[in-house]
Amino acid sequence: MTDASKHFYLRDHNSLAASSKLTAKAKQSILLSKAENTIDAYESDWNDFVDWCNFHHVTAFPAIPETIVNYINDLADYAKANTISRRISAISENFNASGIAENPCASILVKQALRGIRRLKGTYQQGKTPILLEDLEDIFEEMPKLGLSEIQLLRDKAILLIGFMGAFRRSELSKITVETLHFSPQGVEIFVKASKADQEGQGAVVAIPYVENSEFCAVRALKAWLRYSGIKEGPIFRGFTKTMTLRKTAISDKSIAEIVKKYVAAIGLNPDMYGAHSLRHGFATTAAAFGVEERNIMRQTRHHSVAMVRRYINEANKFVDNPISSIFNKR
Repeated sequence: MTDASKHFYLRDHNSLAASSKLTAKAKQSILLSKAENTIDAYESDWNDFVDWCNFHHVTAFPAIPETIVNYINDLADYAKANTISRRISAISENFNASGIAENPCASILVKQALRGIRRLKGTYQQGKTPILLEDLEDIFEEMPKLGLSEIQLLRDKAILLIGFMGAFRRSELSKITVETLHFSPQGVEIFVKASKADQEGQGAVVAIPYVENSEFCAVRALKAWLRYSGIKEGPIFRGFTKTMTLRKTAISDKSIAEIVKKYVAAIGLNPDMYGAHSLRHGFATTAAAFGVEERNIMRQTRHHSVAMVRRYINEANKFVDNPISSIFNKR
């Protein structure tokens, strides 16, 4: 069956250019930045969905949300939660690239089904698990339902996004002060005074740009927190008293770990598998999955060892570059 008959559009530059669902930046990202093996993986995931639809005598393109939900529930019988999420990402990107008016993967029904599956199946994998973008999305959807005060929600969202986008260690995150921030039209620069990998104490500057998706914009979240809290100097992330007034001292790195655990538990994941390092780990794994080059990942994470970054890349690509796929997809 040809790409045209299977409606795979991520290799179709004309369809991408005509798509009204993708921004110019998104189109450029797909056409220029995605590694060929990533497109191959997306195509493999899309073909799996099409084959499932053919077997069940339902339409793959265009698809209705109920078809997506039935597909992922069948997947849940044998696939892990991260595999299911990756499949949905691939299918969703292909629908967007096609220019179709309604992407079925974006429906509330599909999001509810995904959350239910993740609660049922539990954690992603053994060991300290990375928090990925899709986890943050679920957390942000759940936050308003938890009955927490606005000041706590604003602080915690800023902690999660700055920790993730800046790939900070928890000790670095707790030590950020107003004096170490420099805002510009491009974003924010954060001076890290010292770190585990910087034994001489020379420090480093971490740049976090504005992003178009305001829900994931760490700079906007940080500004919203500083504006609401009225913090003008000293530590930017602080604890609360029993009456929910803001302390003058910095939040402890242990408290940051507890914040992470609280929110992953709220979306049905096992908090024992997560910690503050899940934010840093999650950024590196996500960047690797999106094909970001080693040196650019290292610039943001401030790793001095290529070996650790390659571990994240290997983790992100363990399905993309899997030799089994190479063997059987060519038969």
